[in-house]
Amino acid sequence: MKDTDYLSISAWIRAMENRLLTRERRERMLEARTDEECAKVITECGYAEPEGLSAPAVNAVLSKARVELFQELRDAVPQRALVEVFQIKYDYHNAKALLKAEALGEDAARLLMAGGRYDPHALAEAYHRGDLDAVSPVFRKAVEAAGALLTERRDPQRADLILDRACYAEMTQAAKDSGSPFLQGYVRLCVDAVNLRAAVRCARMGAGAELLGESLLEGGNVSPAAVAAAKGGELAKPFAASPLESAAQLGTALTAPDSGSLTAFERACDDALTAYLSQARRVAFGEQPVVGYLCAREAEATAIRTIFSGRQAGMKAEAIRERLRESYV
Repeated sequence: MKDTDYLSISAWIRAMENRLLTRERRERMLEARTDEECAKVITECGYAEPEGLSAPAVNAVLSKARVELFQELRDAVPQRALVEVFQIKYDYHNAKALLKAEALGEDAARLLMAGGRYDPHALAEAYHRGDLDAVSPVFRKAVEAAGALLTERRDPQRADLILDRACYAEMTQAAKDSGSPFLQGYVRLCVDAVNLRAAVRCARMGAGAELLGESLLEGGNVSPAAVAAAKGGELAKPFAASPLESAAQLGTALTAPDSGSLTAFERACDDALTAYLSQARRVAFGEQPVVGYLCAREAEATAIRTIFSGRQAGMKAEAIRERLRESYV
């Protein structure tokens, strides 16, 4: 695979970037006088106009666009694994929904998300039949292990950890299969962000070394052992001179119980990922523009949900703005 294999798709990506939710469009949504005016802005980004302004209506539009984007790019890129890296988390979200709904005796249908490698309703049917032969071995084993843990110990937190570990293991392997060093770097940084968040949250909870050890993932730039060994004010040391350095410094000050809101820390973690991805905008053609665009669309959907839900909750524009992440464009 060569970067020239991405000539045509890179040109398409560059054209589509003009429709992304820019800072200017985001501000127009925040300052719109009505929700109807707010909704019109997202049509400029290529989304269909929501049938109503409720959260389910907006989510339906975003979900449909996500599925269409994944399908279109899977058919267009030389390596499907490049797109599958971004689909995997939806499969694991659906696995969590199915397992927890079954444990509670509820229907998971409304919680399932489209866009993964496996159709969510087909996955649900296969799960209830006890027939997961059509999914990846890693996914199947993780679902079986998490389900057994929920049945035996009623421990949803550790069941989630089993699924999260498998999710990032599959993402890491898919990134390798894609042949893209840029995507592999992105996944490693995602793992680092997960581990940093886990360290901060475990410290705030006063959790022991056992839970922290179970929460930390392999595959990042910073080893789980280095994160686990960092205590209190030393948490920033493993991430020094890394893209997450600023986030780690913020997190260090939040490791004590009741030490303040995590909003700025969480935003700094996400902004570090965006800063890494922004390198793709300086690449004329190759897999980097595809990776950057996929992440930009994911972040765009999150921003749209945040703005709509904040407005409907009666939040002021400034309060919503504080929850938004750095924009890709």
